[in-house]
Parts: sequence; C-alpha cells; structure tokens
Amino acid sequence: MNPPAPAGQQDMANTRTRSADGTEIGFDRQGSGPALIMVDPAGGYSGFDQLHGLAARLADHFTVIRYDRRGRGRSQDTPPYAVAKEIEDLTAMVDEAGGSASVYGLSSGGLLALHAAAEGVPITSLVLFEPPVRAEGEPPDTRFTNEIKALVAEGRRQEAVTHFLTGIGVPPEYLGPVPPAFEAVAHTLAYDCEISNATTFDLLRRVETRTLILDSQGSSEDLTGGAGAIAEALPKGTLHSLQGGWHGAPDEDIAEAVIDYLTR
Repeated sequence: MNPPAPAGQQDMANTRTRSADGTEIGFDRQGSGPALIMVDPAGGYSGFDQLHGLAARLADHFTVIRYDRRGRGRSQDTPPYAVAKEIEDLTAMVDEAGGSASVYGLSSGGLLALHAAAEGVPITSLVLFEPPVRAEGEPPDTRFTNEIKALVAEGRRQEAVTHFLTGIGVPPEYLGPVPPAFEAVAHTLAYDCEISNATTFDLLRRVETRTLILDSQGSSEDLTGGAGAIAEALPKGTLHSLQGGWHGAPDEDIAEAVIDYLTR
C-alpha cells in the first residue's frame, strides 16, 4: 500500500458542487486531456490521501478529478446513508467532467464505481484496483457493519477504525496508531461496508462498461481471487496483475496500466 499524504499536501484549487439531494461535495481538478475521476477507498479523502502520487502521474495525460466522498473532508453528509446517494455524488462528478468520464477506483471505491456503472451513469471506461468482493452466494456481513456503527455511536472511533482494518484482513505489519485524519472519518467506514454488502454478482453482470481490473501479486488470496472473479463476471472485464505488496503496487506501474488501457 502507498502511504497516505498528510492533510494540506494537495496543491489544486478546491471546487464545490451539489449532489442530487443537495449535499455539497468538494473536489479538485488537475491536468488536461480526457476526464478521469478517481474514487477513494474506505477512509480515503483529501486529508488522508492514498491517491495523490498516482493522480500526479495521470495528470500528464488526463484531466484528473478527485472528490471527497460524502461525510469526508470538504464534503457534507446528509443522513441517513444510502448507496444510491453515493452513486448520485459520482454522477455529479461526471456532470462536472462534461457529461461522461473514465473512472479509477481503489478498493471499495471500485465497488462504488461498479454500482454507478450498473445504474447507467455515463462512465466510458473503468480501471479498478482490487475491489473486494465476497464469494458468489455468500451472504453480506451485516454483523460486521453493525459493529462498526455501534463503536462509532459509542464514541469509540479509534476502536472502530482498528476493528475495521483487522476485520478486512489488513496484515499486522500495516497496523499502527490510528492517525487523527483517519479517525475523523471513522463513521464513513460503515458506508463502505454497506456498499460491499450491496455488491452481488448479479449486479456485476449488469455492468456493460469496459473494465480493467488490477491486482497485486503480493496481495492475499481473497483479494486476488476476488479481483479475478469480478473480471470474469463482468461482460467486458479484463484482469491484469502487477508486481506489488499487499493491496498495493507502485504508482508508476499502476499509472502505466491505466494510461495504456484508457488510451487504446
């Protein structure tokens, strides 16, 4: 995994728009060329940024749009949460891009992108890095989702983050003290759980958008196996493996794969 950038490291001008329910969404735009929207994983946003290095490389080829998902950083939140609202947020970003765009999604951000594509949001191409998916037929883990919600409701936000990270299988060597910027968005971890719970193979088979699924040869079997299963289920899915560590690969290698796929 690439280390998150500290808050304030970004140098793009901040812009705001409104989603369909009136929620204000903050976003950045950099570079030039065809539009490419980047969707953060669980916990990712402008204050805890896992995509800054990749975005800088892609900005030489694309107009890169990054936004804070609802409830994070510069974006507002409007309870109650629903996956449909996050799809509307991504739709608002596509509108800001001119009415259509390619999308890069990391981890559960990739699941959100798949939901949007399945709902007909005008996404021209998808590139997704290890979107996590449970085995076909396996029921959603609503108990885990409720545990995260309960910890946050009790004000135990650090414990919620740690419980989430251990629950999704983050190796011990990647765990440590919870940064304040991550703790600040602990409540949104349940949102990513909801997206995961709502992701089915029936939904994947409805996605007609051409899609490149990336995985890392150093990831755990559940992530690489899930990536392969998604690529196989998608009508226009392709799988490409990169050398890397757990749930991550060098930015330069990901950028090369993204540029090659999106400029064909």
